[in-house]
Amino acid sequence: MSGSLSHLRVLDLSRVLAGPWAGQILGDLGAEVIKIERPGTGDDTRSWGPPYLQGADGSAELSAYFLSANRNKQSLAVDIAHPEGQELVRKLVAESDVVLENFKVGGLKRYGLDYDSLKGINPKLIYCSITGFGQDGPYANRPGYDFLIQAMGGLMSITGQPDGEPGAGPMKVGVALTDIMTGLYATIGVLAALSHRDRTGEGQYVEAALLDVQVACLANQAMNYLTTGKAPVRMGNAHPNIVPYQDFPTADGNMVLTIGNDQQFARLCDVLGHPEWAGDERFVTNRARVANRRELIPKLRQATVMRSTREWVEILERAGVPCGPVNTLDQVFDDPQVLARGMRQTVPHPDLGEVPTVGNPIKLKLTPVTYRTAPPLLGEQSERVLQQVAGLSSGEIKALRERGVIS
Repeated sequence: MSGSLSHLRVLDLSRVLAGPWAGQILGDLGAEVIKIERPGTGDDTRSWGPPYLQGADGSAELSAYFLSANRNKQSLAVDIAHPEGQELVRKLVAESDVVLENFKVGGLKRYGLDYDSLKGINPKLIYCSITGFGQDGPYANRPGYDFLIQAMGGLMSITGQPDGEPGAGPMKVGVALTDIMTGLYATIGVLAALSHRDRTGEGQYVEAALLDVQVACLANQAMNYLTTGKAPVRMGNAHPNIVPYQDFPTADGNMVLTIGNDQQFARLCDVLGHPEWAGDERFVTNRARVANRRELIPKLRQATVMRSTREWVEILERAGVPCGPVNTLDQVFDDPQVLARGMRQTVPHPDLGEVPTVGNPIKLKLTPVTYRTAPPLLGEQSERVLQQVAGLSSGEIKALRERGVIS
């Protein structure tokens, strides 16, 4: 084991995406992560397919969804509804640093696996709960899903084509972004709690709620509302505070321009063959361009359709104008910059061969991220974990398996 967190053990009792994403990050940073799953079915996302990655002989498969959030983990399949299963988890808690869970509020209390029950076993435990709406408030007992939270948290109200245009209407983001962001915030909370424990010896309870995270991540759009009292609206790919900062048609497709200051705008006008636009009082400053976007954007569109995307990108990059193509995922994973940064990786699996995975964007010089193991098959490490961490004998493990406590 190597990495910044190689001295830590994490029990990941979470399913689907937000919790597993946090667990995967901790695993990438070197922590030993033990994923607790239901015997027989495991994490819900194991069945979220197609597509599936299959072994050469077809005897083993993992869904692409599950593969996205569960590398660098060991799978222990244990029935926590069974008293013996609960006792196994307690044994592991006594030897662990962090617990991640995303059960409904109070869902683990009936099993004696809530924080108040477990902190007596391990006072130094960091226990992180992830829910849709938090541990309190009028919505606390509601189930929370990313799509629902994107709607309730305001993201869909500012995503999609404006009213009156073709395809108008609220739109979710193309990935479960709220889940991902919640996983990131949960990881930050765990690391902060570990830092506190290093100084004081105290464990603590950490929580992250999808709705809280989504509201927090409205960023400038939230402040646009709070400073004016006017709710932002859907603007397609346009930016509410910067112009031009959106997609534009080319002779063979589309590109994006991301003009961040007036000097960049002047260089853009020169390249487009209309230097006079940069001196036009309607467009000379960003404030003016935001106020007069309806006049400016059609002019720019008439100019950008005259060359191909590749031609524009080459010309504009030489002029110091931020721009880029609208890539499909095959183009993304063939992009030389993406490849150079190690964002396409593989990890070995004994039954599935070389498993593709997306690289971790954190770059640490002394303790780099490692890609040690592929996402596990259900219960793949049950025996190893129970022997090495819980201290059970082969006979005890066999008996537990025969009674259906583990698989």
